[in-house]
Amino acid sequence: MNTMIKISSVRWQQVIQHLLPDTDSREQAAFLFATSTKFSHHVDFDVIDTELLTSDDFDAQLDDYLELGDSTRARLIKKAHDLSASLIELHSHPGPWKAAFSWSDRIGLQQTVPHMWWRLHKRPYLALVVAPSGFDALVWLDNPKTPVALNGLMAGDALLKPTNFSLEGW
Repeated sequence: MNTMIKISSVRWQQVIQHLLPDTDSREQAAFLFATSTKFSHHVDFDVIDTELLTSDDFDAQLDDYLELGDSTRARLIKKAHDLSASLIELHSHPGPWKAAFSWSDRIGLQQTVPHMWWRLHKRPYLALVVAPSGFDALVWLDNPKTPVALNGLMAGDALLKPTNFSLEGW
């Protein structure tokens, strides 16, 4: 099943500038809220809203680690529920590494995705990690245990492709 995120180019640039600022070396995070349309061979996720997180939204925010606060997580779930939307989580790896989820990211997703899946009534959940070199992505379409690849992200008219490094060995 092919999967595609659709977002305006202006909104995507705002998200990227937030995730990879010149003035802060700590990891950053954002969430996108998207409606999904399922076709016979593909699913489109149309971004309808964004939330750029600030330092106040985290229990921990370091160069190589983020932890959302409980109130932030509850707020994001409520907003997704109110919008009848899927959540797309994004965080940055600002260092010189390839765009891929780290070992600790994978452990966190194995815990987070089943909870979000349950709380959002089995809506798909997506996660992206953004680095200066590009981005990687995982999509949980049919169950909260086994992700599939994101085939692309349409930022306006530009088709951006994830590395898909993280799908190997999931």
